[in-house]
Amino acid sequence: MKTPIETFSNWVRNGKDDGMEKNHFESVSKMFDIIVNSKGKFSIIDAGCGNGWAVRYIGKHPNCKSSCGIDGSDLMIKKAKKLDSNNQYFLGDLLKWKPVNKVDAVISMEVLYYFENPINVLRNIFNNWLDKNGKFVMGIDFYYENPDCHDWQEKTGVSIMNLMKINEWEKLFIESGFSNVKKYQLCSSGSWKGTLVIEGTKINI
Repeated sequence: MKTPIETFSNWVRNGKDDGMEKNHFESVSKMFDIIVNSKGKFSIIDAGCGNGWAVRYIGKHPNCKSSCGIDGSDLMIKKAKKLDSNNQYFLGDLLKWKPVNKVDAVISMEVLYYFENPINVLRNIFNNWLDKNGKFVMGIDFYYENPDCHDWQEKTGVSIMNLMKINEWEKLFIESGFSNVKKYQLCSSGSWKGTLVIEGTKINI
């Protein structure tokens, strides 16, 4: 079994990371709509940005003041920087990293279930990344109510993959301090139950 970071670094080596945009674009674009429709001008961080495709995409929006990404894979960050000189990228541990300036929004796609205790990442984002009234939007395809994904850990050989129920994720958001927590299942098709998207707002300072 490989750690998530080892797995995704290997994706860079074999070019598999290029499929991330193709596979997730529809869901992520809808996640960005949640942010764009609730904000005026905004700054944003992509937590677990991979090769930076989503950072580049949202960075082109006319209301985006700044777009940056953080990832735990050195190879992913190096590739992101190589592809993009307009936005910032940081190598760091999502459990500990803190931005210099807090932002209006954070987005994360297919990342949080790779942590033993995802609530610790949520708390770091809530306490140290988001400004007052900041919004966090999480998207995951690996969750209990989506049975088509249940064999992913066996297929990928990744050491940590938390298969949790929708209401368990919702509870973690609330326990982390988020308010106005909402959940959606987007882009479903046939037996595929879609991307689970959960949003929360930081009402408290």
